[in-house]
Amino acid sequence: MKIIGISGSIVGSKTRIAVQQVLNNIIEKHPDFEVELIDLGDYKLEFSDGRSYMDYTGDTKFVLEKIMEADAYIIGTPVFQASIPGTLKNLFDLLPVNGFKDKVIGIVVTAGSSKHYLVAEQQLKPILSYMRAAVVPKYVFIEEKQYDRKVIVDDDIIFRLNRLANELVNTTNAMQQVKQAEEEAFFF
Repeated sequence: MKIIGISGSIVGSKTRIAVQQVLNNIIEKHPDFEVELIDLGDYKLEFSDGRSYMDYTGDTKFVLEKIMEADAYIIGTPVFQASIPGTLKNLFDLLPVNGFKDKVIGIVVTAGSSKHYLVAEQQLKPILSYMRAAVVPKYVFIEEKQYDRKVIVDDDIIFRLNRLANELVNTTNAMQQVKQAEEEAFFF
């Protein structure tokens, strides 16, 4: 199975660091999973214009195809102006409405202040639900003060990121078992 980590901004490094922490835990404890990080800052995505994701070219096509192939995701987002960044929203707009159907998503949010704690609940989860994702209920919120330079220094945050990795893997395995049982029942 394949898990994609998405760092949903073109600037900064804290979100990428947090997403990579989750992916590293999966790599360490679940070597049978294929794991990859997509940092939106490494690609030049076109703005969504309503066409099928298969009709884009270049970086946009590459990123969209990678995302559509995955079984599960860790989506990391910083908070800008009390919202998710436009680059992440554009990525969602580029995908088909059922792009995350029956796929498992864990969420990591980074912010400069605790005042933005509910951005995932009020903005990100509704989008993912609309796109039919199975969202891991508990997400990890990380404030700037929990980093020292480019390292997460809060042991509780590291514990919660590792727990999120385990919940993502367990939920993905359960979803795969349900899909397999449905397919077997369909053929009988």
